[in-house]
Amino acid sequence: MVKQKKSTGDLATIPGMELENKYSTKNKAMSENAQDIKKNVEKTKKELEQIKTFILKKYPFTKAIGVLPPQSIKFFIEEEEVPKETEKFVQLYMIIPEEKFKEIPKIKKEIVKEIEKLKQKIWVQIKTPVDVWEICTDSKFELFSAISMSFPIYDTNFLSYLRVAEIHKSLVLQKFEKYVVSYVIGGSFVRGETKKTSDLDVFIIINDTDVKRMPRLELRERLRGIIYQYIGEASALAGVKQNILSPQIYLLTDFWESVKDAHPVIFTFIRDGVPIYDRGVFMPWKALLRMGRLKPSSEAIDMYMSLGDQTLKRSKKMMLDIVIQDIFNGVNTPSQALLMLYGLPPPNVKETVKQMKKIFVDKEKILEQKYVDMLKEITIKYYKGYEHGKIKEVSGKELDHLLKNTEAYLKRLKELRKQIEKRTQEKTIEEIYKDVFELLKIVTKKTSQAQITKDFEENFVKKGKFSPQNLRILDKIIQARSEFKKGKVKPHKIDEARKNASLLINDLIEFSQRKDLVSMEKGRMKLKYKKSGKSKVAELLINKGGSFLFTENNIFKITNKIQASSMDEVSRSVENNKQDKSLEIDPKLFELLKKELGPFQLVL
Repeated sequence: MVKQKKSTGDLATIPGMELENKYSTKNKAMSENAQDIKKNVEKTKKELEQIKTFILKKYPFTKAIGVLPPQSIKFFIEEEEVPKETEKFVQLYMIIPEEKFKEIPKIKKEIVKEIEKLKQKIWVQIKTPVDVWEICTDSKFELFSAISMSFPIYDTNFLSYLRVAEIHKSLVLQKFEKYVVSYVIGGSFVRGETKKTSDLDVFIIINDTDVKRMPRLELRERLRGIIYQYIGEASALAGVKQNILSPQIYLLTDFWESVKDAHPVIFTFIRDGVPIYDRGVFMPWKALLRMGRLKPSSEAIDMYMSLGDQTLKRSKKMMLDIVIQDIFNGVNTPSQALLMLYGLPPPNVKETVKQMKKIFVDKEKILEQKYVDMLKEITIKYYKGYEHGKIKEVSGKELDHLLKNTEAYLKRLKELRKQIEKRTQEKTIEEIYKDVFELLKIVTKKTSQAQITKDFEENFVKKGKFSPQNLRILDKIIQARSEFKKGKVKPHKIDEARKNASLLINDLIEFSQRKDLVSMEKGRMKLKYKKSGKSKVAELLINKGGSFLFTENNIFKITNKIQASSMDEVSRSVENNKQDKSLEIDPKLFELLKKELGPFQLVL
């Protein structure tokens, strides 16, 4: 088994290192302390449950109640927070809202009285969140660590937030302690404005002044990756179900530049932030801010003042962009789509307006003129006006007006689409019906729908010339047309009829072609003759409109004489006489052939 190399804390090697799942000795001690506390708590569980029930019933505004780790009591004794004689007592740490701080003496007196009734060895401290923050600003980080790692017997997430921040801080310090100058809690948690969905904002400032082996931006991103990986581990160790930490990573040089430029976010961070670890960097800035010594330069003031003008310009440009890009595309593109649905190619901007009026208002009479006016206003007045430099900005009132019209226009286009589709469906079903019955008239020699349908079934389907499927397709086409006229047919049935009709039409065309071919073959024969002593083959096509002789390189027409002809003339003759089933051969034809070819033989 290969041992993993332990981190030396060198920032240049951090990216190549894998995270260790173990945490520092300090964290192990905290965990062991927590286990000891848990055992002690189990022994006095009933007593603590009684006192907790009393406190919550009497003071329902309580934010948290925790049992401090026994090993940490010495820090509280040194700070005279706890009397020496209570060192062996169970130490309760109770947090109440800041607005109740004046009631602390009274609350403590009543709780102590209850403890005396129960004859329990318990010492209670009652604090507000501000007291905890003052511990941090006084750099008493050991006390804060003890409070964070206290065993909660009641918590509204106050102790959970402290605990996850403390563990995450310890993991970060373990990895590269000498580079961390400050680890600060801030945001809504410190301000007392947390909600159930609130994150815990923490700010970590890294000293990058002696880093020379990589660009600072790369350094920050690599550190960010490692610090973010510790979030899940810290949440698991703290017993928090979801990742509530939201770390912000700052390099010391960038942070100082933001302080000099009086960046509002950084000033807010310094004002509200509470350090839970600091190497003499954050607290001096906080003190200077309180004293009014951190002041923005005149350049910074000018920069922030100019932001107002920039915001106004940007807002006006955004409103113009909404009209020129979003609203224009929102009405123009769907309009082009409906024109294409109608069967026209996609027109340009001006043509779109003209075609919408010409087709749907004037010709089809299914669209009201006011909607074309709306389209014209947006596309011609505003879009083209912008292109030609006439429109340079729009007011909020104009934008509201255009948005209202756009909404109405798009709603009307949806209705128009249904109307166009209905017209298209009507046209489709009529074309299908017409194409099919025109072919059936040729095949059956009948005229009415009833006669054609009956004859097709009796003389073509039942006699095996067409399949039963062809008859079913014909019935569905007739049914679809009938239902459409009654307004009952659905679009998918029209589409189904169109697809099936193509099968029937192909079969009808193929049948007609076969008939024509058979008719032609009746008048086609080969002739054998000799020319210059060599055997030759010619082809004879006998047609009512004229007979044709095909030799090696020539085409001749035979009437009362033989004369040169062409393939076009042959095609016209066949086309004009292909429906004629009768075929009569004039004996004079063979006399003319004998004069032209000499003696010949017929090959059938």
